[in-house]
Amino acid sequence: AVAGLHMSLVIPLTALVIIGCGALLPSLSLPEGNIPWLLAFALSFSSTVFAVKTFDERGENTSLHAMIAIGILIIQDLIAVAYLVVSSGTWPSLWALGLLAMLPVLRPLLRWLLQVVGHGELLALFGIGVALAGAELFEWVQLKGGLGALVFGVLLGNANKGNELYKNLINFKDLFLIGFFVSIGYNGLPSASVVVIAVALNLLLFLRPLSYFFLLTRFKLRARTSLLTSLALFNYSEFGLIVATLAVHYGLLPKEWVTTLALTMSLSFFIAVPFNTHVHMIYARYSRWLQKLERKELIAQEVPVTPGEARIVVMGMGRVGLGAYQYLQELYPNNVIGVDANDDKIQNHRANGVRGVQGDATDSEFLQKMDLTSRSLIFVSLTNHHENVEVVKLLQQLDYPGKLAVVARFPDEKQELEDIGCITFNLYAEAGHGFAEDVLRQIEEQKVTS
Repeated sequence: AVAGLHMSLVIPLTALVIIGCGALLPSLSLPEGNIPWLLAFALSFSSTVFAVKTFDERGENTSLHAMIAIGILIIQDLIAVAYLVVSSGTWPSLWALGLLAMLPVLRPLLRWLLQVVGHGELLALFGIGVALAGAELFEWVQLKGGLGALVFGVLLGNANKGNELYKNLINFKDLFLIGFFVSIGYNGLPSASVVVIAVALNLLLFLRPLSYFFLLTRFKLRARTSLLTSLALFNYSEFGLIVATLAVHYGLLPKEWVTTLALTMSLSFFIAVPFNTHVHMIYARYSRWLQKLERKELIAQEVPVTPGEARIVVMGMGRVGLGAYQYLQELYPNNVIGVDANDDKIQNHRANGVRGVQGDATDSEFLQKMDLTSRSLIFVSLTNHHENVEVVKLLQQLDYPGKLAVVARFPDEKQELEDIGCITFNLYAEAGHGFAEDVLRQIEEQKVTS
C-alpha cells in the first residue's frame, strides 16, 4: 500500500516538473504523448543498491526498518519487471506456460546443485551460470531474460548456502554496475540545460522522505522506524536510466535525457548519503517532535518490550551472541537474556528454550526502557564494529552504570573499544585459544566416560 500510494503521489508531480523543464529548455523538449509520464514513472523508484549498501554498512540488514524498506523496493522492482516485460512489444509463446509450470520442479534440482558445487570459484561459476541459464530459457519463450535471471534467483532464495552465494557474487554485481554507469557516460557531458533539470528534479526529491514518513506512520509504525525507512528511500533509482536508454533506443527520447537522468540520480545519492550517515543523530535531536506524529495504536512488532529482570543482557543473538548466552546461562541460570532486532531469529531461539526479546540495540528509546540500573553486565555482539561502538556510546549517554563487554575483530577495533572503557574480546586472536581449550575439554570428558 505504501509503495502504491507513494507512486500515485510523486508521479504526477514529477511529470509536471519534466513537462515544465522541457517547455523552458528547447534542447530537451519532449515529443508529444506519454513520454513525460513514462520518465516520471521511472523516477518514482528508489535505489535498491543504495538501500542494501546503507543497511549493510550500518549492520541493520535484519532490523524492522530495513525489512520494510526492502519490502517496498521489492514491490517497486516487481512493477519495474512487469513494465520491462510489457515494453518488449512481443507476446510470450505458449511454451512460456510450460516453463513456468516446470519452475517448482527445477527448485529442488537447483538447490541440490548448490550444495554439491562446494565453495570458492565453483560456487561463483554456479551463480553466474544459473543467472545466464535462466535468462536464456526465458528469452527462448519470448520472455525478458532479466526476468528469467530474477526468477531463478528467487528459486535459490533462503537456500542453506544462499548467503555464501550472495557474498561470492556481490563483487561481480558491483563491477557490472560500474560498467553500466560508464556506458551511460558515453552519451556525453552534461550541458547547462541538463544541470538545471537535474537540480530541479532533486529539489522535488525532498518530498520523498516526507511522503514516505507520513504514509508509514499512518500504517502504525513508530516515528523512528518510519524515519530510518524513509531516508533509506531518499534517492532515485537506476531503473530511470534503463527506461531512458530503452526510450532513446526506440527513438522516443533525445539522448541528452539519459545524461540528465544519470546526473539526477548521482546528485540524489550525494544528497542521501549524509542524511543516512547521521540518521540516528537526526532522530535523537528531533525525536520528541517526530513522536507526536505517531499513531497511538502500533503494529505488534513496534509495541515496546523490555528484557525483564535479567542482570546480564546479550545484544546480538548471532552465532557469537548465542554462544555467549549459552555459556552465561550455565553460570547464571535464569539471569541472562538475549536481544536481537530480527523477530524471526528471536522466535526460533525461544522455540529452542533460549530467553530473548526482539529489540534494536541502536534504538535509544528501547535502551531507555531497559531499566539500565538493574543490569550489571551487557554483552554487545552486533554485525559490525561501527554498530557496536554506536551502542556503547548510546549506553554511556544514558549513564549505564554496569560493565560493557564488546566483540572486536581487529587490533585497532579492540583498542578503540578499550579507549572508551569496554572489556573486549578479539574473535580472531582468541579463536585458536578457544579451539584448543574446547578440544582438551572434550578429551578429558572422553577419558572420564571410558
